[in-house]
Amino acid sequence: MELIPKEKVDGTVRGLKRKELDSGEVLVFDWEPKLAYAWDDGPAIARYLAELKNGRIIAKKCNKCHRVMIPPRMFCELCWRPSDDWVFVEDTGTINTFVISNVDWKAGRLDIEGGVRPFTPAVIEIDGASRGMGILHLIDDVDPQKIEIGMRVKAVWKPPEEREGSITDIRYFKPVE
Repeated sequence: MELIPKEKVDGTVRGLKRKELDSGEVLVFDWEPKLAYAWDDGPAIARYLAELKNGRIIAKKCNKCHRVMIPPRMFCELCWRPSDDWVFVEDTGTINTFVISNVDWKAGRLDIEGGVRPFTPAVIEIDGASRGMGILHLIDDVDPQKIEIGMRVKAVWKPPEEREGSITDIRYFKPVE
């Protein structure tokens, strides 16, 4: 699709005609910007990711409202004050909500009849964190139809040599037996 810029004529805006662009009456140039994006994870998420690489989950505590927040934050959004202590939490939790997704990450339909398993992302309230605090991750090692809200789950970690300081250092969560 080709966009045609607009110009002002007598205080009004009108679209340019193709012949004006093609004839050279209007200055036109092609330019592809070289955009580089960087994400600064900040001190709370940086520590969180570093601890995931070490096979541990860390949170931040607010000593005023006594919340343990995961993912960790440098301030408490309820008290509007800096958070206080770093605390390690468990790699177990409870499914708060989930979905059985029959589409892949690119929004393409999965071949379920051909044996491809659906994705099952869930919000998991992590043990040791405050109620309602958790992370979004995948559930696996269970028939998706047997997943339930309230189900207890445990993290399945990548081997230490494969971890890179990412949420994917936890491969998925599986039901606790």
